[in-house]
Amino acid sequence: MRVEYVNPFIDSAIEILKMSVSEDVKRGEISLSSNITPMLGVVVLIGLVGQVTGRVILDMEESTALKIASKMNSENLVDFDKLTCGTLTELANMIVGNAVTKLHELGFQFDLTPPAILFGQNIKMSDENLEALIVPMQIPEGKIEINVALKEV
Repeated sequence: MRVEYVNPFIDSAIEILKMSVSEDVKRGEISLSSNITPMLGVVVLIGLVGQVTGRVILDMEESTALKIASKMNSENLVDFDKLTCGTLTELANMIVGNAVTKLHELGFQFDLTPPAILFGQNIKMSDENLEALIVPMQIPEGKIEINVALKEV
């Protein structure tokens, strides 16, 4: 996976999290996963098609997801209702959309799938023939992992 594909997602995640959730965003060490990857509990997935295919995942624990949605809505959300889910998918849309805009400016062309959201313990992601870069982001509300898996067509 080429670094010019991945950096806009990392930069966008930091930028959008600072703007929408907390100024205090710390990026952790990037890791590579080419096997089955365990997820943290709440997964927001957006697919990409075009010059590359693949997907971007925002992965977080349920408590972190509720805190983020609460902060973005300025109210205490305690359940995964329509507002909470809509907020989390909008956060993913903002991060991925911002990154894709940056990539379009560099001459790359992508289309996005609508976001899907999954909940549960022991969720695992298997991407056959795709290596995923996982970038942990720490904010006061908890940890979010940005999981990017793309390959050139």
